[in-house]
Amino acid sequence: MNFMFTLAHLSDIHLAPLPPPRWTDLIGKRLTGYINWRRKRRFIHDPATLATLIADLKSQAADHIAVTGDIVNIALRDEFRHGRDFLEAVGPARDVSFVPGNHDIYVADGARLAAQEWAAYMADDDGRTGFPYIRRRGPVALIGLSSGVPTAPFLATGWLGTRQMIALTDMLKTLRDENLFRVVMIHHPPLSQASRHKRLLDADVFMRVIAMQGAELILHGHDHVHMLNWLAGPDGGRVPAIGVPSASARPGMDKDNAAYHLYRIGGAPGAWTCEVVSRGVTAEGGVVEEKRFALFDH
Repeated sequence: MNFMFTLAHLSDIHLAPLPPPRWTDLIGKRLTGYINWRRKRRFIHDPATLATLIADLKSQAADHIAVTGDIVNIALRDEFRHGRDFLEAVGPARDVSFVPGNHDIYVADGARLAAQEWAAYMADDDGRTGFPYIRRRGPVALIGLSSGVPTAPFLATGWLGTRQMIALTDMLKTLRDENLFRVVMIHHPPLSQASRHKRLLDADVFMRVIAMQGAELILHGHDHVHMLNWLAGPDGGRVPAIGVPSASARPGMDKDNAAYHLYRIGGAPGAWTCEVVSRGVTAEGGVVEEKRFALFDH
């Protein structure tokens, strides 16, 4: 294949260790999240594993990097500052696009803190913030959606809402007319085997938008596993929705080991090509190519 553009995708960073909370922080949902962190999640999300994965990603010299949410854990103020340091270490804002997940908007104050620290990574090419946003990079257009909303304890659901759906519809049509390879970034998967209390609640509406307007690729995280689902597109076509594991998942401790994907995009409108390369952390602490396949090759 003759590639023009390489897009990297990682998700569910869950930065560790968790900053020490004040007792006043542990009110409402943060309390249950903190207990869950102490009992389970701190053994899964490993800084060394994340560092190994990021070093390998940077060695691949991708043209752009998509990060689909959950940098933080229980939305403590210091977590957002550490999240900014993480994003800056991955790359400058012009080269890294981010959308928030349910852990980033864990509580009502999460959206404000995320905007305060990460705005440059969630803005369009003119610096305007808000969702959805569009970034055009060569033959590729990235659309960033926010499915993160504050929820009650023990819920991890997502929601896009009418305003984002209407804007997404218009954006997909505009970018198709511009003959760009359209990549939709969202945290929650449109199709998931997870229980309803973790799903995207308006996924049916999202999939109707994709069925009407199409897209070349949908990237997501949230379920912490390798996922590939084909959604209905216009005129009987299909649109791939692909998820990755947590980027910090210690080998053998989560559903899938930490991994990221590379998408090598080529071809032309109506005849796009896209090769997927999955690279993941091994039990020995290295990173290897786990899989390589042509997503489509017209």
